[in-house]
Amino acid sequence: MTRSSPLVIVILAAGLGTRMKSNLPKVLHRVAGKPMIRWSLDAVAPLGPDRTIVVVSPGQDDVRKAVSDVAETAIQETAQGTGHAVKAAREAIAPLAKSGGTVLVLYGDTPLITTETLSRLVETREAADDPAAVILGFEPVDAALYGRLVTTSDGGLERIVEARDANEAERAIGLCNGGMMAIDGRVAMDLLDRIGNANAKQEFYLTDLVGIAVAAGRTCRVVTCQEIETMGVDSRAGLARAEDAMQNRLRAAAMDAGATLIGADTIFLSHDTRLGRDVVVHPHVVFAPGVSVADGVEIRSFCHLEGASVEIGAQIGPFARLRPGAKIGADAHIGNYVEIKNAEVAPGAKINHLSYIGDASVGAKANVGAGTITCNYDGFNKHQTVIGAGAFIGSNTALVAPVAIGDGAITGAGSTITKDVPADAIALERSETRVIPAGASRFRSKAAKAKADKSSKT
Repeated sequence: MTRSSPLVIVILAAGLGTRMKSNLPKVLHRVAGKPMIRWSLDAVAPLGPDRTIVVVSPGQDDVRKAVSDVAETAIQETAQGTGHAVKAAREAIAPLAKSGGTVLVLYGDTPLITTETLSRLVETREAADDPAAVILGFEPVDAALYGRLVTTSDGGLERIVEARDANEAERAIGLCNGGMMAIDGRVAMDLLDRIGNANAKQEFYLTDLVGIAVAAGRTCRVVTCQEIETMGVDSRAGLARAEDAMQNRLRAAAMDAGATLIGADTIFLSHDTRLGRDVVVHPHVVFAPGVSVADGVEIRSFCHLEGASVEIGAQIGPFARLRPGAKIGADAHIGNYVEIKNAEVAPGAKINHLSYIGDASVGAKANVGAGTITCNYDGFNKHQTVIGAGAFIGSNTALVAPVAIGDGAITGAGSTITKDVPADAIALERSETRVIPAGASRFRSKAAKAKADKSSKT
């Protein structure tokens, strides 16, 4: 997005998240496979900000590292409220007093906020009536605990009243404070510096900025959004609710793009899952990060995919696991209880039952029998297995890497293959079957006698 005036983003992420009861900072907990702070950062990126500042607490080096590729960080040395936290970004905000522009404040624990809503906040702030601040509002099903937005007859915002301080008339207001705010950069630091802490917690509340601006003769406005976008996370239960909401959003997007999700509520997607047109996903499938599925693929129940790509027309599962580095070619079949890791399966190949294929390549239209494993790890290093095009691997074959099976070659069932097999050859490695007539009867008689002798001695 091309901008005509400066935009500074301030994302508040200094909360310790004590209710999470976790050694991991709250904003690094994941929703749909992505840390919450990255959802906020990704939402603001299309706005084309001049600077993006994430405000953290002292010692939150892991948060700073997690955002360092896309944002700067500022430290809120002591926890003294949201207004105080925004002032930690003073170095980025102060120059706007001369150059103009907007300061957009949001939170690192609201993963469901959208770019579209944030864009409307900024656009309304920069509109012709030039409001000092634009507040995000929403109308919840139950407004009991939220601050109320008291508006004027012309739609302006007069003040924000916390629920505990609201009178009966104010509690009847359905429009509530969503927390996010776009502020006129020319007066942002002046307004922030005028926020006091004469309250029970002795904290500097960002919400007080509205009343200060109105008292100074400036107008404030409200932009509304759906309640779900304001959902903050401050507990494990809240994290679960955010995950559910995000999954519903991702599922809807996948279906809108042409995928069929059977039993959609049982299918879990990651933030970057890509499903092509006419993909059919059966119930109880999990997509971890890094999965791309081309058109016309069918993924049957109870599969788990991560870091994998699946090409057009392939069939996966049921009960299959595709691990990172799995590349499944067009029209290939990966069947029940098959695990693929760091391996390329060429078009038309079939691995239908109870097999592990790791650090390998499987040629076009090869057929890998049930129980086959690639023995890729010798305790120190991983080694490669190559299965040629059109090869047939007999059931319960152990392929001890490094090893190559040539095009069109066959391995006998139950073989342990330790040497390369030339194209069109047959490799068979098993002991000769020895049959002893009546041997079973003699074995049972001998065992019964030994048991009886042992009993008589005791």
